[in-house]
Amino acid sequence: MGMPSTARRYTVDEVLAFPDDGNRYELVDGTLLVTPSPAQIHQLVAGRLYARLAAYLTPFHDVAQAFFAPADIIWGPDEYVQPDLFVVPVNEVTGDWRDCQTLLLAVEVVSPGSARADRLTKRRLYQRRGVATYWIVDADARLVEVWHPGDDRPEIVTGELRWRVMPDVEELVVSVQDLFSGLPPGAELRSSPASPPALPPPRP
Repeated sequence: MGMPSTARRYTVDEVLAFPDDGNRYELVDGTLLVTPSPAQIHQLVAGRLYARLAAYLTPFHDVAQAFFAPADIIWGPDEYVQPDLFVVPVNEVTGDWRDCQTLLLAVEVVSPGSARADRLTKRRLYQRRGVATYWIVDADARLVEVWHPGDDRPEIVTGELRWRVMPDVEELVVSVQDLFSGLPPGAELRSSPASPPALPPPRP
């Protein structure tokens, strides 16, 4: 099977039946989003954030759980995404990804092939679906955009990134400088040369 066309609409069942070719396939309103396998910096930054999230949530193991991609968020027959990281209430952790419906936090680490979808297409979907907090992590610019439902503009964070799983509990505090420190010299947020190129995302 060649790379699926983005010129037609798809359903979640069709996308889940695609063979594993190293790409990430997602759906927003039936429109197919295609992202190549992630680069090393993407994985390093996502891994650092996951480690901090997992450690922070340890005392709240009966409240929420963090996951990392590949993991399926399915909101309808034509809405299917795989955030790089996300946190859901523990009562939705049933062993079936379809039960994960309430994202307390979603995180996307920007790559050249995903920037437009992360900042526009998926951001609008996350806001529409009531994702409480959405972080767009930009390692090239050394910043994090923070979005909430109803926001017209993001908060741009270059100092300390803060989040709490419940009101009136201790915050998770992540130094943005530390998050991006010590990355491999000369490395770039690009896909491996062996990865198929990402198809351009659709116009909004």
